[in-house]
Amino acid sequence: MEFFKAATLGAVLSVTVALIIGSQGTSGGQLAVQTLRMADVTIYWSWPLFFSGTGLAWGLMLLQR
Repeated sequence: MEFFKAATLGAVLSVTVALIIGSQGTSGGQLAVQTLRMADVTIYWSWPLFFSGTGLAWGLMLLQR
């Protein structure tokens, strides 16, 4: 159950940071911010940031047990 909570927190972190970095017109170097266009909506996303945020949140949740 902690993993699903951590994945949600990782997604929120990824969207937030990618939106800030991507809207400035840069890819963020190692963060590899990508522009995803679906219909009329543009979303900034970073897979490395998602995986690292999910791992960090999951580790913190496991430590709180």
